[in-house]
Amino acid sequence: MEQLILICHVLAALGIIGLILIQQGKGASMGASFGSGASQTIMGSQGGGNLLTKGTSVLATLFFVTSFGLAVVAKENAASVGAIDMPVPAVVESSEVEMPEMEQSDMPATVAPATSVDVPATSEDMPGSN
Repeated sequence: MEQLILICHVLAALGIIGLILIQQGKGASMGASFGSGASQTIMGSQGGGNLLTKGTSVLATLFFVTSFGLAVVAKENAASVGAIDMPVPAVVESSEVEMPEMEQSDMPATVAPATSVDVPATSEDMPGSN
């Protein structure tokens, strides 16, 4: 069903584009009346403006209806994906987990912090400075 709606949607969009490109602008009627033989056209002296406008309206309505249909189908597909029964992950309390006992020999050695004697106070105290 979704494929059929999608095909109608794309065809309606292409039809709207085509009909809009075929239509003449409002200013073209003045130039068309000077020697272009407007009374001998296929659609008469009025031109095809009224027919093209109605066709564009019909295709625009079809486009909106198919857009709404695709939105409904997408919502149904999203609801069916969310309905999957998946197990909920277990939560382990921290009091239940036993930490292994460490011996003194397993502890990492710590480094003593630097004292004021290790750090030169001024640049004059630094070796190699003048």
